[in-house]
Amino acid sequence: MEQTPLLKVNNIEVIYEHVILVLKGVSLEVPAGGIVSLLGANGAGKTTTLKAISNLVKAERGEVTKGTVEFEGKRIDKMYAPAVVKLGLIQIMEGRRTFEHLTVEDDLLTGAYTRGHDTKGIKESLETVYKYFPRLVDRRNAKTGYISGGEMQMCAIGRALMAKPKLMLLDEPSMGLAPLLVHEIFEIIVQLNKEENVAMLLAEQNANMALQFARYGYIMENVLVVLDGDAETMKDRMIGKIRPFSSCTL
Repeated sequence: MEQTPLLKVNNIEVIYEHVILVLKGVSLEVPAGGIVSLLGANGAGKTTTLKAISNLVKAERGEVTKGTVEFEGKRIDKMYAPAVVKLGLIQIMEGRRTFEHLTVEDDLLTGAYTRGHDTKGIKESLETVYKYFPRLVDRRNAKTGYISGGEMQMCAIGRALMAKPKLMLLDEPSMGLAPLLVHEIFEIIVQLNKEENVAMLLAEQNANMALQFARYGYIMENVLVVLDGDAETMKDRMIGKIRPFSSCTL
């Protein structure tokens, strides 16, 4: 990875409740404008790694106790999560979380809360979201609790886009979706990367899909990074290494 890293995670350790070690010595990088995959089975530590980067571990009584997380050269592991969002680092949670009582459009607008009263800019961003996710145009007045799983995932990504991110952390974007819809979601992720210059860190069990689109990958096992390399090299080296992955079909 020769580009200057936008995100740099340096040998971090995460402990919950002051006693439970959930990450140990994790290091990774995401270059500006890059797509990087973080692969591993359930329980490997992928979600915790993303939450440590975005500082959401603090909401779960967790803490980065060793190492550092740097974004655009600035240390962020001691910052509060809302401040991290304002810098342009946005996490999209596992499970297509939406505000079920809100309409799709109102749900999308919650993603712009850090932008204050930038009415014109927010309106332009909303139109950008609808450009990438035309399905949401017809559903804009529907309650998000009543839309399909794929539409919920689109809404979650669109809401993150409303915050004008420089880096998106996507946790299992393919989970529970039909294969054709998964491919559609990943194609949109690549479009956002190319056209909006948004870097992506994808935490995925579906290694085959993730490595079709990522340029670099890391494999986690038992809260450690055990292998990393460019996507093509990883495809060759990972056969057998990732047998426990429930959704991998290499």
